[in-house]
Amino acid sequence: MRAAVAAAAIIALAAAAFAGGEEKAPARIEARSSDLLAVATVRDDRMSIHLSRISDNAPVRDATILVALRGSVHPAVAQADGSYSVETPDLRLPGPAAIQFEVTQGAAREALSGTLEDQRGTQSDEKKGNTRQLGWWVLNFAVCIGFLMLWSRRKKSDPD
Repeated sequence: MRAAVAAAAIIALAAAAFAGGEEKAPARIEARSSDLLAVATVRDDRMSIHLSRISDNAPVRDATILVALRGSVHPAVAQADGSYSVETPDLRLPGPAAIQFEVTQGAAREALSGTLEDQRGTQSDEKKGNTRQLGWWVLNFAVCIGFLMLWSRRKKSDPD
């Protein structure tokens, strides 16, 4: 009886650990030109952009960035940490989207292009993988507990 209660408790803990609070990774966009590299991450309706020089990987902090997405242009706002951010509901729309970063730094102007992939398909695939993994954990615990129950009920030989 104790083993059955322990097994139920372990299975419940495993299910709670795998079912709770998993957050999907943000979408990532890379766009480069001959001189600059823009790496952006998208979470919900906010894009965070990190701009650096390819030659020395130094961050570019004094630039003006315009983001062209789904037919509209959005200005990027400089952040205190040296990154830039854009907030728009266009980032939540389904399907892949071409993104162009127009970077102006002094008299120099460069265009960097990238693609925002749709994250909805990968999220459902991740949920399927997590469910499958949870099933394997439950099966593993059940087999181990069954083995321990059989081991504890074995007949012990009397030493003569």
